[in-house]
Order: sequence, then C-alpha cells, then structure tokens
Amino acid sequence: MMILPFVVLSPLNQTKPLEIETEFDESELLSAIDADRLTAMETNGQIIAEMLFCKGLSNQIMKAQLIYLSYSDDDQITDFDEYTNIFHIEDDNILIDRLNSDYAFEIDKDEFQRTYLLVKNAIIDPYLFTNPETKNSTDLAAWCRNAYESGWLSESGRGEMNPEKRWRTADNIGLLLGYLNYHPDEKLFSNDYDTLFYTEQGFLDTMPDVAGIGVFNGEEFGVYAGNGEVIFCSEIVGHAEKTDLTCGIWISWCTFDAVEYPQDVWDAVQALQPEESEENEEIYEDESEESADENSFEE
Repeated sequence: MMILPFVVLSPLNQTKPLEIETEFDESELLSAIDADRLTAMETNGQIIAEMLFCKGLSNQIMKAQLIYLSYSDDDQITDFDEYTNIFHIEDDNILIDRLNSDYAFEIDKDEFQRTYLLVKNAIIDPYLFTNPETKNSTDLAAWCRNAYESGWLSESGRGEMNPEKRWRTADNIGLLLGYLNYHPDEKLFSNDYDTLFYTEQGFLDTMPDVAGIGVFNGEEFGVYAGNGEVIFCSEIVGHAEKTDLTCGIWISWCTFDAVEYPQDVWDAVQALQPEESEENEEIYEDESEESADENSFEE
C-alpha cells in the first residue's frame, strides 16, 4: 500500500527520524490504524494524486499527500480541488504560509523540510517518471533532479538506501547507472547495466537545449536538467550537486547509449557530421570502432 510509508514518517505516528527503517511492516502498521481512518486516508490520498496529475503537478503529489496525512484532521479538508490548486505555488515557504492561513495548520517550515527530505529518501517518488516503460532523457533528468533535491550522498552506490547511513548514495557513474537499473513498477534496482556506454558528440556551444543530455569534462559526467542547470555527483562536494552549464567545469556534451532522446538531439548530431564521402566514411568508421572501446565506464 503506497500510503503506509507516509504514515510511518508523519508526525501523526510520532516516529523519530533516526528510527526510520528502509522497509515497513505492513501488518503492524495496519493493526495500529483504525480501519475507517485508513480507508479514508487511502481514498483521499489517491484523490489528491489524481487531481495533481491532471493539473500537471505530479512533482507535488508526495508533498501534498504528506501534508494532508500529517497535519489535517478528518474533516479539515473537504474541497480537494481547492486544496490541490494551492500546490501551483512552487516556493515551499510561500506554500506553507498559504496552507497555514487557509486551513489553520501549524506547520513549522524547518520541521516539514526535514520530514519531507526523509520521505524523499525513504521512497523514490512513484510519480517521478513520465514514461516508466522506457529509459528516456526526460526521466533521466527528473531522476538526477530528485537526487539533488533529496540530498543524496556522493558515495559508492546507484541510489539505493545505504543501511549504515540510512540515506541514499550514488557516485558519479552510479547516479546514471542507477537510473538505468531502477524499475519503478517493482521499486527495485536490477543489475541490467554495470557499464555506462556513451558517445561524445561535440562542444557545449553545439549542444541542443534538451534535458537529459550528458555533459563531460574528461573525468566526470553531469546531466543537463534544463534551465541551464547540470546535476552530478562528486566526491569532492560530498552530495549530489547542481551547477550552471557554463560554469567552466564542463567541456563537451554526450549521449548515453541506453537512453532514448528526442529527434532534436539526433538533428544536432547530424549537423556535426562531415559531408559524406567514401574517404570520410572510412575514417569515421575506423574512429568510431576505436572510440566504442574507450567510451565506456564500468561501475
């Protein structure tokens, strides 16, 4: 049941952050919650999800469900259309002020941010992906942005929960392999990919403005997340980090072999190719065979 992890982490259950586990005993939780209350929580949580999805605010579903479950009494929210409309507000400080004002909540901003961060680490957002059936550039960008917003530690890993740190970890290559190996339906990581294959396409001034394109500096990869921002994991920083595309760290852009890209990307790649000739084709083939061996990183 999708609602159960929220119950564990909400103030209603008075669970201390350090006691949070990565797995939940559903039978124990169910026995601790009144059956009618549980049914209402499930039903209303699903209504919130469906409304926000239809409004193009799927990135706010977990937040809206958490606030509803943690701070709302049974009859405090009756108009869910009105409630979900408030989540058009992207600034969390303004959002919480509005909710406190409209519903007489007493949400402490710092406490909420801590709890929400714990939720985002305990659960990889089930509404994160636009097309969970494929590995595509849009969802790769969303995966990396989620890692940044959730504060994943930049240590060995692919996004799994580290049982000792009780926090998700990913190294530079692991952040990318984690996306390729994560199966949203099962909420599990596989071992389908242990090597990252990529193709270096050109310098940054030739890169199309498409989220999910890779950037490279000869040693580390980043993922372009849109709006001129790049997200990557670096041991120097210690956690998932965000930089400007033009900050001077990144040199070239690349595509990852296992990721699907829109036609705009392949049009840009085609524009970088030399005019076709037999001689050029032979040289290009030779170079591509050599680079195919080089352009891969193992986990």
